[in-house]
Order: sequence, then structure tokens, then C-alpha cells
Amino acid sequence: MSKRGLTAAVLAAAAVFGSAVPASAASRPLSHARIVAHFDVAAGQQPENILVEPGGVDLVFAGSFQVVRIGNDGRRRVLATLPAPDDGGVNTPGIGVAIATGIARGTDGSLYVGYAAGGDDLTGVWRIRPGEKPERVIPLTAASFPNGIDVDQRTGDIYVADSSRGILWRAPSGGGIPVVWSAAPELAPTTLFGANGLKVHDGAVWTSNRDRGTLLRIPLGRHAGRVETRFTGAPGIDDFAFAGDSVLAANVGANEVVLITPDGTSSTVLTGADGLQQPTAVAIDGHTVYVTSAAYFSRQDPNLLVAHLNGR
Repeated sequence: MSKRGLTAAVLAAAAVFGSAVPASAASRPLSHARIVAHFDVAAGQQPENILVEPGGVDLVFAGSFQVVRIGNDGRRRVLATLPAPDDGGVNTPGIGVAIATGIARGTDGSLYVGYAAGGDDLTGVWRIRPGEKPERVIPLTAASFPNGIDVDQRTGDIYVADSSRGILWRAPSGGGIPVVWSAAPELAPTTLFGANGLKVHDGAVWTSNRDRGTLLRIPLGRHAGRVETRFTGAPGIDDFAFAGDSVLAANVGANEVVLITPDGTSSTVLTGADGLQQPTAVAIDGHTVYVTSAAYFSRQDPNLLVAHLNGR
């Protein structure tokens, strides 16, 4: 899509979100789903994660190791590119290629990005600051697959889901040597990846387990609290976002987005018919829902989809 076409699509979506939602649409959790940006899979532009910013969103492109900002006007700007491993990341657990993963903003305004690079020299969490080169500030070994990241805005502590080792790491504000915050068996993988998406929310760390298809809540504290399984039944679950008391979760394996309610039930709210191509993450800004599709399996049309969140 040309820049002019993308701009028109974004502005058209914004116009829809600002208008009244018809009664027929309001009865559904999501409505007016549309793709507002298409990316180039050959260039590694597979959006793995997303962060809402004033005036736009930041996307992590998995295969090009880039963080890219897309403004509400459709303009794209590369904020940073992480250094590529010399061997392409052949020792990256589970997949054999390097991949940039989660993203979060720290209390100081810095961006933090996960990087599973297959080597001790690059794997970990990288900090991105305007005008500075990316810097690895939380080192992990080649055996780790840092995935979902979030920051406790009260303390500044950074939490990282390690998908290959089934560990949640905690590191000090601004980075540093991480400690194992939780290695509960509920976090462990069974075939490929365990703890995956991660959010700090309402006094707890929430994480998904991709292999087990679960959504877990662990109360915050110097030591992790008891793991609470809040949902099960969605193998392939990836990252997620909170919509009031409910959760919207991307299921990369089933090519759908599901709405998980507080009682642990779920319903499918977006599918391939809406344009999904193996969705990896969800972000919410008011009544606007953003979904990234990385097209890891189809290798066709990685994209950014937006929809309207009704009645929440």
C-alpha cells in the first residue's frame, strides 16, 4: 500500500471510531474491523508486538529486528534497528532464527525490546532512547527466549517472559542482571514455548502459556505469589490486552482473537475472515483495538488491523 493509501485507510478508520456505532454492531464485542497497514514479509516486517503511543503506535518487526512508529497519519519512522547476529540466530531456541519480540515503555520514557538472538552476546532486553544506539541492558543467555515484556509503573521493575525456559525474570528499573521471579511449573513449555505474552495489571503479573493454552495471574511482590489459572483451552495463545475486567487475546495458532471474560469463558471475536494472518498481539486505546498479524505460517500479508470495542 502506498503512503497515501495507508494514510487514507488510517484516517477512514479514525472516522469510523469517532462515529456512533449502529445498534446491530453494538451487540457484538468488536465491530468495524479493518486492516490499516500491510507489511513486507520478505523484508522481515512481521509485527510481533505493539505499544500504543500518543499519535500512533510502535511496532516490533520480528525479522528485521526493528522498532517502527506508525503515526495516525500513516507515516512510518524506524526508531531503532537491533544488531543482527552473524549466524542469523541459528541457535535461537525452538525456531533457529533471531527474532525481536516484546515491547514496553519504562518509567523514564525509554523503550524496552526483547531479543531472542541465539547467542550470549545479543540475547536479552534492549533499551531504546532517542538519539542513542540501542543498548542491551538485561543480558540473557542463548538458552533463553525473551518474549513478552512489561514494566511495573510503581517500582520501575521490568518483567520478562522467557518462553523456552518457562521462567519469569525480574530486573531493576533501567535494566541490570535479572533474577528468576517465578519458575512455577505452570510457566513451563510442553513442546515449544511456555510463558509468552506478559502484562503487569491490577497488582499482578499476567502471562499466557502458548503450549498449555492458559492465561495465568501471579500476584506481585518481592517473591512471586501463587499462580492462578484464569483461563485454559487456547493452545497457541500469544499476547493480550485488558478490556475492563475481560481480556482480548491473540491466538497465533488458531488464527483468531478471543475475548476472555472474568468467569473464564471465551468467545471468538476476530478470525481470518476479518483479515487476521496469525495474530500475535493486541493493544487497546479507549475504544480502539489494534491487532498485529505476523503471518509466521502463511507468509502472506502481515498486517495491522483495527476494530471498535463496543460497550466497555
